[in-house]
Amino acid sequence: MQRYYYALDLKDDAAAIAEYERWHRPGVIWPEIVASIRASGIEDMEIFRTGNRLVMVVQMADDHVPSAKRETEGADAKTKEWEQLMDRYQQRLPWAEAGQKWVPMGRIFSLKAALSAP
Repeated sequence: MQRYYYALDLKDDAAAIAEYERWHRPGVIWPEIVASIRASGIEDMEIFRTGNRLVMVVQMADDHVPSAKRETEGADAKTKEWEQLMDRYQQRLPWAEAGQKWVPMGRIFSLKAALSAP
């Protein structure tokens, strides 16, 4: 199992943040979006928030390629509509590349690695 971590900021507006969170609640998030996530090979996904900073954790099978989700999203009209809606609440990180929303995060510490070091 592979895990990937991504960061993105929300616009620093309490009402907009509350609305963004509401859109992600079970029963509110569009079922087509959940289906699209699963169809792309993602086995689990979680989004965490502190202030206006989001961290997304994506879990995939070892043989899965992370870019597959971007490829399936690009072809799906409902996903494009969802992304446009979410864009109302999101703001890019200053170091994001052009057109990039969620920026991959790099691990800097692992307890397992530290414990197994000579």
